[in-house]
Amino acid sequence: MICRICGGIVEEIHDIQFSNKYYYCRTCEYIGVDKKDVVTKEKEKAQYDYHENTIEQEGYVEFFKKFINNAVIPFLIGDVGLDFGSGPEPVLAQVMLRDYNRHIDFYDLYYQPEKIYENKIYDYIISTEVMEHLQDPMKIIRILYKHLKVGGTLSIMTLFHENNTEQFLKWWYRRDVTHISFFTPQTFKVISKKTGFEIIYTDNKRYITLKKVSR
Repeated sequence: MICRICGGIVEEIHDIQFSNKYYYCRTCEYIGVDKKDVVTKEKEKAQYDYHENTIEQEGYVEFFKKFINNAVIPFLIGDVGLDFGSGPEPVLAQVMLRDYNRHIDFYDLYYQPEKIYENKIYDYIISTEVMEHLQDPMKIIRILYKHLKVGGTLSIMTLFHENNTEQFLKWWYRRDVTHISFFTPQTFKVISKKTGFEIIYTDNKRYITLKKVSR
């Protein structure tokens, strides 16, 4: 097996609790679940259907606004935006319109499946709690890169792992069966070198913002 991000040699992590196998790359620190342990699309969507988050939930909205205020707004170069992976209810797009007076497109594999981003170039793309669900993160990141203008930003929210196998096996975040990819800022450093992004912000915990610096 080789790393899905950088092509490096990976080490196996065996999760006895859930009978899953993961692959860990020391070079880029990416951890991905074995393909045989990836849940079906039907089970994945069934899990998402349990989500009942709406713009009326103040705590959920504040969760988004903290991310927007730190990882999105300070780096904007224009008004044309996309929420990639908006979920059952496009709360982030609603918050951007209501609280920031910004209308943005939104797409979701299951709930807003029309690829509204095709034939469009964006000033910024936001992807919250999406990357951990991707079996092939590089494929999606390259798609998003293609749809950003030079100087545009990709703001990502996903909880970073601590780069410690023992801690990973105790980590609550991996217990969601739809979470199959796990990152650190180092992972995104490698991704940036392979694509033409550069990291312009991270809180080293959950937020990271990449800027497209080349065509």
